[in-house]
Amino acid sequence: MTADELLPILKRLLVETLRLDGLAGDRLADDEPLFGGRLGLDSVDALELVVAIERELGVAVPGEAIGGESFASPRALAEWLAPRLAEGGTP
Repeated sequence: MTADELLPILKRLLVETLRLDGLAGDRLADDEPLFGGRLGLDSVDALELVVAIERELGVAVPGEAIGGESFASPRALAEWLAPRLAEGGTP
């Protein structure tokens, strides 16, 4: 699965998992900051998102990746996840 294919999935997971009321996944910019921007995710939100990613995509997300550059935006997360999914295959 490519990063471009992952983007809508990740945006949907963001909205559903974090219950971002009034916001649709397709209204999130690819480079929308996950932390500190209008979404303002915190560490608990990040952990909830990781659990959703691991459950839906079947890929482990190590703790050191959370909150780093790989979690900077939906695009950064998709680009970080794509090669890991390719290594382990898609569920």
